[in-house]
Amino acid sequence: MLQQEKNGAVTLGIFQGRLTPSNGRGIQFFPFENWENEFPAARKLGLDEIEFIFDRERYRENPLWSERGIERINDLGQRYGVAVNHICADFFMRQPFFRTTETLRRENISVLKRLIEAAAAIGARNVEIPLVDNSSIKTEEEETVLVLSISEILPAARAAGVTISLETDLPPGRFLAVIKRFNDPAIKANYDTGNSASLGFDAEEEVTALAPYLGNIHIKDRKLNGGTVSLGSGNANFETFFRTLGNSGYRGSLILQAARGEDGKETETAAGHIQFVRNYIEKYLV
Repeated sequence: MLQQEKNGAVTLGIFQGRLTPSNGRGIQFFPFENWENEFPAARKLGLDEIEFIFDRERYRENPLWSERGIERINDLGQRYGVAVNHICADFFMRQPFFRTTETLRRENISVLKRLIEAAAAIGARNVEIPLVDNSSIKTEEEETVLVLSISEILPAARAAGVTISLETDLPPGRFLAVIKRFNDPAIKANYDTGNSASLGFDAEEEVTALAPYLGNIHIKDRKLNGGTVSLGSGNANFETFFRTLGNSGYRGSLILQAARGEDGKETETAAGHIQFVRNYIEKYLV
């Protein structure tokens, strides 16, 4: 297993699938046919890590779900020096902990427990639960069901040395209140620059509020109330974001989840995004 933390420096990674042609599969997917090749591709780009995706579709075929797959992830990580520090559990966006049956809620708890075990086995320090789109928290009751469900897993997460990061579309004050309801150091916040820009949130206010709880950061850009666009062409205020992040003392991961370019030109697209972010890292996070 390989876990990268560069002596207190930030690490730069990319979302799984961004180095694989979409071929009509949309902006984000698990690249079953190419996931292994993304390790050397990331290495050539000078990236430190890949954020793994665990989605509902074909989840039993995901390498995180089997001993053999976990061994392969560890082998590739060691061979190419590319870590997997974070697992994005899109599974729970398709099948939320709330607005569902008790049977499916219990299934989710079991799946999350197994993901935590898989994370520990590959040296990943964090499992993310997206609470956006289909899994967006709409009521106080849904929030309570979420807190009670995830709280069941926290002893196992602490024992494994794995955190659980929540990504929400809630305003910073409300998001902070949800985090504090757990009252547990294993619960973290995942921040997404593009989603926040789309919602019209203030980057300085958000980062300042969430800084003590930040477990990971996704780098993307979106138009206000709109979709994902190339970095620097949307409403994300990267100057304010990176300045505030630097002042907060954050030294974790920055994961590229940026817009796709032309199929077949994934390396060129990623290289442009990498340079865009490195310019801000050198200015504010060194």
